[in-house]
Amino acid sequence: MLSHSHPKPSRTGRPRNAAADEAILEATRASLVDLGWSKLTMGDVATRAGVAKTTLYRRWAGKNELVVDAVAVLFDELELPDLGSLSADVQAVVLQFAALLERPETQTALMAVIAESTRDEALRTRIRDSIVDRQKRLVLQGRQRAQERGELPVEADEAMAALTADLVFDVIAGAVVHRALVSAEPVDEDWARRFTLLLLAGLGAAATERRPGV
Repeated sequence: MLSHSHPKPSRTGRPRNAAADEAILEATRASLVDLGWSKLTMGDVATRAGVAKTTLYRRWAGKNELVVDAVAVLFDELELPDLGSLSADVQAVVLQFAALLERPETQTALMAVIAESTRDEALRTRIRDSIVDRQKRLVLQGRQRAQERGELPVEADEAMAALTADLVFDVIAGAVVHRALVSAEPVDEDWARRFTLLLLAGLGAAATERRPGV
């Protein structure tokens, strides 16, 4: 399982306050919905959160880092349920992901940071570290459970297994984001079922291709 945390440079002084952090991140998402990326300022967030602007700057260097962290905690809410089969587990997490993308604060924040990251390499790196890599845990959990159930073979080639996990994550995330935010089409139970069948058929074909002598 991959485990990544926000970059936390060493600081002196008083320890961080979890309640203050939560209020700041919630205020960031609300300000994004109300103001949009271009008009959002650290001062707006501080006022809405009821903290001093210096409190924000002790925690985040600027707006980019703050918004990414505000988005990341939303994606950390995603969980892979254990419903007894890989198919059921995948369908459930796809529907969870789609429901998360329906929330106005998720849509606004995610689209904003993606657009801004096209001009900011450091922001792309932070998105990858704080959101993408952290959520790959769901793929790894699903693969381990499926292997324990005998639904997927245990891969001897660890490098190839890592590449496959990355690809599966890209396929799921890309398909759901495109369907929900670009095409603006519903991600309902029927779509999730058909998508899962297609995904698992591809995984089965890939596993067969890698077996020696096949």
